[in-house]
Parts: sequence; structure tokens; C-alpha cells
Amino acid sequence: MTTFPLLAVLLPFLAAFAGLLLSRRPRLAPGGRPGGSRPPGAEAVESRGSTEGDGAGERRRAHGRAAWIAVVPTAVSAVLALWLAWGPGFAYLEGAEPGGPVGRDYGAIVTGGIPISLTLQADDLSAVLGVLVTLVALAVQVYSVGYLHDDPRYPSYSAFVSLFTSAMLLVVYSGDLLVLYVGWEIMGLCSYLLIGHWWEDRGNSRAAVKAFLVTRLGDVGFLFGIFVLGFAAGSFRIADVLAAVPQMSTGALVAATMLLLAGVAGKSAQVPLHTWLPDAMAGPTPISALIHAATMVAAGIFIVARLFPAFQASGPTLDVLAVVAALGMLGAALAALAQDDLKRVLAYSTISQLAYMAGGLAAGSDRAAIFHLVTHGAFKALLFLCAGVVIHHVGTNFMSRMGGLRRQLPVTFVAMTVGFAALMGIPPAGGFFSKDAVLLAMEQAWAGGGLTDAAALLLYGCALATVAVTGAYSARAWLRTFFGPARAVATLPEPQPGTAHVVDMREAPRSMLVPVALLTVPALLLGFAGGVHLDVAVAAVSVALALLGAAVVYAFWRGDPAADPARLLGPLRMPCERAFYVDDLYAAVFARPVMALARLVVRTDDVVVDGAVRGSGGAARGLSGILRLAQNGNVQLYVSGALAGILLIAVGAVVFT
Repeated sequence: MTTFPLLAVLLPFLAAFAGLLLSRRPRLAPGGRPGGSRPPGAEAVESRGSTEGDGAGERRRAHGRAAWIAVVPTAVSAVLALWLAWGPGFAYLEGAEPGGPVGRDYGAIVTGGIPISLTLQADDLSAVLGVLVTLVALAVQVYSVGYLHDDPRYPSYSAFVSLFTSAMLLVVYSGDLLVLYVGWEIMGLCSYLLIGHWWEDRGNSRAAVKAFLVTRLGDVGFLFGIFVLGFAAGSFRIADVLAAVPQMSTGALVAATMLLLAGVAGKSAQVPLHTWLPDAMAGPTPISALIHAATMVAAGIFIVARLFPAFQASGPTLDVLAVVAALGMLGAALAALAQDDLKRVLAYSTISQLAYMAGGLAAGSDRAAIFHLVTHGAFKALLFLCAGVVIHHVGTNFMSRMGGLRRQLPVTFVAMTVGFAALMGIPPAGGFFSKDAVLLAMEQAWAGGGLTDAAALLLYGCALATVAVTGAYSARAWLRTFFGPARAVATLPEPQPGTAHVVDMREAPRSMLVPVALLTVPALLLGFAGGVHLDVAVAAVSVALALLGAAVVYAFWRGDPAADPARLLGPLRMPCERAFYVDDLYAAVFARPVMALARLVVRTDDVVVDGAVRGSGGAARGLSGILRLAQNGNVQLYVSGALAGILLIAVGAVVFT
């Protein structure tokens, strides 16, 4: 059992290695889509009726190999993670005392200074997150078999998903901060590759680059935070660092945790490094589910919980985290209320819910934050996979082209209803219990905790307002997707012969519906895993606010089902739709000045540096032309020149002697 953490990490890694080597890219059929580009008007490349060609059999075989290579190792890792979590994981969620870690030390890398220990272990916290990562990754791998069955780059896609899973498990099970950082950075690479999966579209490639650059910006601070903690503790082992926290100076702790917070804000898409996450919706919908539920965005919250004693000893850092969480949760919820793209609604919802978790950590309750992280992973993965079914069905991301789908997609309707109920915090869905735990921690921090009064009041006030806005945007997305008049989906242009059909009037393939159905169970019941510890007053206020927000949206929708209930925002609708112009601000303050400076550097290099080189070459050629006049091969000219020189020398000798 001590080798289980290592096996859980290695199996998806070997699957990625095997998938890239053994699943070669098949040839395209004549008339097929080159390079796997998306059909016009569609978010994905799924099809049940695509034209068979000469390469269809080869493609099916390659996809089949890739599917087996991806799914089986991930399933085995999920079994190992469940084995490790059986007992300790549930005990952690219920608030029991932590047990000893399970794992092994595989030696150390001598660096000439502080060694890097190769330790993989599962304690109570990592056991819980390991289950979340592996089960969501398994659901995504199975779902992707049907979702991308007509994509010629599916083999590499599934391999990168396996690598993504392995990297997150390395973060979860690592016992050393620098080993953890390796998995942290591999996740950044995988996110770039998967968000830009359909790189032929310029917008997709730009979204991938944006996600890579923004998260790398935060990772600079994260790495220096690791260095500060490691050198202050004399070790990079997480257990040694936490044991040394009481002996560390306040300055070292505040500096280290502030730097770590930069990486957390980048990975978990918190203010001010949150702008990459909505654009990351350019990737395939299963990747959105993986990123939003179990991997990248969960990593930042996990790191704060893993190093929570260090953050608890840094009061200013907790105040900063509280303010960041307060602004993020309410701002992202308002942005979600104004979006027309269903996936962007869920993206801003993720930012808001992650801010809830960050607020729970700032309020001093790591267990409540992790509890909400686990339940959120279940219902947000469910919501994204259901969104993928809807998009697969109608051929568009936009809710303005949806409506009336509850009869055409009955399974998806029920599953997404459960997901939205969990997101709103309606009992008995899992999100109700975990959100109540977070709100209770915030109320206690306001009554008298580790935060300053202003930060605690701001955090708790924004949290209550966000509950109402969450109910509003959840109800809006649910009503506009499944109720009201069916909108003009049939008027989408017919795709060219040999390309995928973008409108399908049936439910999704079984490989997509099975993960959706299975995820419905934890989304509905996972809240009971942490034990029912409710504060009746907080729970009543939370449910009342969520229902109030939903009721206001329903009233606006009922008055005109064809209109968008977001009109209730009035003049705030455009700022909310543009996410309060943060992207525009960054473009004006950072992007355009950097681009202007880059153009100036290019111009200077071309005119000054290259101009000097070209000028010296031209001068040499001009001088050689002058010298060439004297070297024309005329002997009489040479003799005349020699005599003239002798004459000048003789005259000079006579005159100057």
C-alpha cells in the first residue's frame, strides 16, 4: 500500500507516453476535414452521420487504441486513490483528527544546498483530493470517447489528458515542495496544449497562449515563495516546513505566503489573475470540466490548505486573501449573470465558487474550503459535461439559440437540474452542505476571528450577496436552456459534404451519458459525506437568498420567455457582460504598451543594429571600389606611380634635410 501513491501518479504518465507513441495520427479520408478543424457553427467535431472514407477504419482503430490506453490506467489510478482514501478521506471531511501519511521516500537529489526529497505520500487531505482528481479524470476520458470520436487528433488529446491527470496527482501526493512544483508546471503546459486543441482557430490559440502566460506570471511568485519557505525551514519537505513554522520570523512567513498567493491566484483564477479562465472555454468541453473541477483551478486552493499553518501564522496574507475572495466571488457572479455563452457562464461561476473556497480559507476553516472544493468538483464537472451534451445537440454555445430542450434531452435535463441545484445550494444537493460550512466560517470570522473587522465584514457581506446572484444566474441558464420557445437552431447552415453535422435531435452517445448519469449521484449526495453539521440560521438565510435571486429571474423570464432575464441588470448589464472591463484595462495598461515597446525594439534593431552592419558592409564595398581604380592592370600606370612616389620621396628628402 505504501507504493499506491507512486502507482497512482505513474499509471496516467505511462498512459500518456504510450498514447503518444502507439496511437499514430491516421490519414484523413478524401474530402475530409484537414487537421481536425471545427465544422462551421459548431463548438466540437462530433458526428453520428459523417461520411465514411478510405481512412475511416484506420481512424477508428487509432481512436480505439487511444481510448483503451487512456481509460484503463486512469481507472486503475482511481481504484488506488479510493483505496488510499477509504476511511481517512471521509474522516478529514468530518473533522476528525488526521492520521499518519501512507507512502514512501524514494531517496533525495543532492543539490549542494538543501536536498530535494523524492517523497510521495497520501495523508488525509491528499487522499480526498486524489479521489476527486482520478474520478473526474476518468469521467472526462470516457466522455471524450464519444465527444471527440470524429476528431483526428483524439489520440494526442487523450494522452495529454492522462499527462494532465498525472501532473495533478503529483501535486496532490508530493511530500516535497520542489517536486510538487514540477507537477504544478506540467499542468500549465498541458493546459496550453489542451485549450489550444483546435489551434486552427486563431481565437483558440490566443486563449491557450493567454492561459499559459497569465498562469506563468503567477508561478514566478509561487517559485520564489517556495524558496523563501524552504530556506527559512532548512528543508523543502512539506512536513519539515510545517514543523518549522512556529520558529520562522513573521517577515519570512508573510513574504513567503504573499508570493505563494500569486501562484494561487494564477492557477485558481482569482483576482487579479482570473482573466484567462473564461477564454479557456475555447478548448473542448471535457477539458473545461477537467480544468474547472479537478485539476488546475483546484490546485491553488489545495496548496493553501496543504500549507495552511503557514498562512494562519500570516495575518496580513489572510486579509489580502479575504479581500481578493470577496471581490472575486461577487464580481464573477455578476459577470456570469450577463453572459450568453453557456460555457462562459460556468467559467465565471467557477471563479466565483473558488473565491468562496478562498474566503473559507481566509476565515480560518480549511476543512470547509476543501469540503466545498470536493462537492464543487462533482457538480461543476457534471454541469460542464451536461453543457457539452447540449452543445453537441444544438451546435452552438449560445443560450440565445437554445430553449425548450427538456423534452429532447430528458436525461441531460434532470442531471443539469441537479447540478444547478448544487451550485445554488438547494438542499439536499451536495453544494448546500458545503456552502453552509463556508458561510458559517465566514460568519464566525466576522464575529471574531483571525481577520481584521473590515476584511471580515467585506468577505461575509459579499458572500451573502453572491448567494443571491448565484441563484439568479443559475436559474437564468436553466430556464434559457431547457424552457421557453425552441429557438432557430434549424437555421444553422448545412455543413459541407464530408464534415460533421452540427445539429443532432437525439440524446448524446452512451459514452457521454454514462459519465453524466454517474456524476449526478455525488453531485446530489456528496454533501452527506462530511456529516450533517448545519447551522440552521445560516442555512435558512443561504437558501432564502438563493431562492430570492432565482425568483427575481423567473419573474422577468415569465413576463417574456423569449427575452433575456439579464435585462434586470439595467445599465449594469454591459459592464457585467464585459466582466467590468478588466481585460480592456490590462490591454491598455500592459498589452498595448508592451506591444508598442516590442515594435520599437524591432525597429531599433532593424535600423540601428542591422543598419550599422549593412552600413559597414556598404562602406567597405565603396572603399574597395576606389582602391580598384588603382588596380586596373595597366603597367605604364604602375611605373608612373612608382616614379612619382620616388620623386616625392626625393623632394621630401631634399626639402626637410
